[in-house]
Amino acid sequence: MASDSTRGSAPILVLQKISQILDCFTPESPEPTLQQLARQTGLPSSTCQRLVQSLVHEGYLDRDGDRYRIGIRLVRWASTGTTGMDIVQLTKPILQSLRDETGETACLYVRDGAFRTIVAVAETRHVVMRPFAVGMVMPIHAGAPGKVFLAYDPDARATLEGSELAKFTSDTPDSLATLDAQAEVTRKQGFFAAFGERHSDVGSIAAPVFNVAGTLVAVLGLGFPTQRVTESDVQQLGPVVAAAAQAASHALGYVERA
Repeated sequence: MASDSTRGSAPILVLQKISQILDCFTPESPEPTLQQLARQTGLPSSTCQRLVQSLVHEGYLDRDGDRYRIGIRLVRWASTGTTGMDIVQLTKPILQSLRDETGETACLYVRDGAFRTIVAVAETRHVVMRPFAVGMVMPIHAGAPGKVFLAYDPDARATLEGSELAKFTSDTPDSLATLDAQAEVTRKQGFFAAFGERHSDVGSIAAPVFNVAGTLVAVLGLGFPTQRVTESDVQQLGPVVAAAAQAASHALGYVERA
């Protein structure tokens, strides 16, 4: 008769292999291919493929062409352990309302070190769009949402000190001095707009979301193709995004103090 340890060894081995696969998903490599997963884990290709297919089926991973990313099921669990599932649930109708009012994709971001991750999305209904999906990981120095983290979360700036800021386009900020100036603008107007910093044809407008203690817990923003929204639209859309973020803060119990 098999001992308890023997009976439990097979499930433990499977969990170890799954952990090896999930460990391959990092901010530096958020969307590896199956070949990359097999190479990094050292698992046989057939074993890796079978486990990855099972993870996709269960919603732990999402597939986009030949690449994979962390699935919404894991993101939901992770958000429960960071900002709490309530923030996703409570802001969902606000994201949808912002999407319906502006026509553009509305996203909610949380920060992990020098990166920001989308934890909730209300996707545009326009045919012409840029993809924004739950689980996408982006650097905080490029794009409007990151400037909001830098403006209201002192730890965010510390993660960039001494690091080289990758240039994605000619408009990507590549110095802390530039980022500090952008953070100051964000604090003065309550939102920030960026164009072409991560992709030349993508823009974003973002604003802060605070919890009951007045601490920044997330950033709410719009993402859009620059062929549809330009800098001339910021004066109109900026306050709309700021108002939506304020509504999200109120949903979390935040009250402005005089």
